[in-house]
Amino acid sequence: MGDEQKKNANEAKLAAKRDKFRAKNLAKFEKETQKAFAEIDRAEAREKSATQDPTKQREIELLAAKKRDELTKSSDQRKRAIMSSTGSRLSYERKKGLYGYGFIAIWAIGVIFIFAGPLISSMIYSLTTTSYDTEDIVIDGVEVEIVKGINTEWNGFANFKYAMGEDPNYSVNLMLALGELGPNVAMILVFSLFVAILLNQKFKGRTLMRAIFFFPVLIATGPVISVINGGMAAQGTGGDAAQLSAMFSNDMVDEFLAFLGIHQVGEDFTNMIAGVTSDVFNLLWKSGIQILIFLSALQQIPTSAREAASMEGATSWEFFWKITFPTISPMILANLIYTIIDTFSDADNVVMAQVLTYTTRMGPGFYGQAAAFAWIYFGIIAVALAIVVAIVSKFVFYQVD
Repeated sequence: MGDEQKKNANEAKLAAKRDKFRAKNLAKFEKETQKAFAEIDRAEAREKSATQDPTKQREIELLAAKKRDELTKSSDQRKRAIMSSTGSRLSYERKKGLYGYGFIAIWAIGVIFIFAGPLISSMIYSLTTTSYDTEDIVIDGVEVEIVKGINTEWNGFANFKYAMGEDPNYSVNLMLALGELGPNVAMILVFSLFVAILLNQKFKGRTLMRAIFFFPVLIATGPVISVINGGMAAQGTGGDAAQLSAMFSNDMVDEFLAFLGIHQVGEDFTNMIAGVTSDVFNLLWKSGIQILIFLSALQQIPTSAREAASMEGATSWEFFWKITFPTISPMILANLIYTIIDTFSDADNVVMAQVLTYTTRMGPGFYGQAAAFAWIYFGIIAVALAIVVAIVSKFVFYQVD
């Protein structure tokens, strides 16, 4: 009986503590809500006094009433959340931070268990001379050489010196990659934002168009992208893959012009058309993720903001630069970072192509040089990202909940 009374007393104590916590937060929230309603009233009175047009004043009253309704709905939801709270001392901002760490933890676990081993091996290879560790064994009277692993012999920073001073192509490829970075990233971001703004409008077939623009993201990995690039045909998978690769090839420009009855247009004109179609196709191919992110950011802009801006006489151009652009600026930074990394790590990138050539075609004796190439490239990417983020983040507007 004593234990039961003690348990009931503890529960009563916790309930009283919980009620006190809820009452305190509810009173604080009520004051904030009253201030918000008062601000709406002041803004309505100020705007109505600035015009004598009855129609305009009626529009101001309707907009203010809509804002009050939205505030009432949001305050009711917040009150229910407060009344159902358990007295936790964690603030709303702290909880949001913990949610963020939870999402990052998934990525961190994947990096540790999947990528940590290859990264360490790559660093070791970059500081050593590599070769196959082989052993001769006899199978059915025939001597066969088998590979047991990779031998490494410490050579300090010889591979890095070779990459920057002796290799005739690496420095040139680095400069080419850096020179192409700015135009490619700017073109992808502008194109993605433009398409996202169009897809955010209301028109028939909007869902289908969104799917079409995001479709390349779904098929740009694995065997499908190999087929599109013509790689499956080279691997001997048959004529079907080669035919499918031809569907995505721009080498069919001559045949298409001939089909239209256009003959003898000249090699320069044909190459120009092929180059334009190739650039448009590649641009669309690399913009799917960015379009999706921009579209998500645009949909977070409330319609009441556009209504208020139109009532103030703001044009669409002014609304874009003063409302839309600042609101989506965090996503511009996110897309900028993603696009820079994606451009640097593209398989068509000349530096990546050289690294892959050293690892896949030239044998284990060049693993060290290939690893040095990759780590130097990684360092350049990290520095470029740090500079870009430091500059662009100063112009990013973060909206606090």
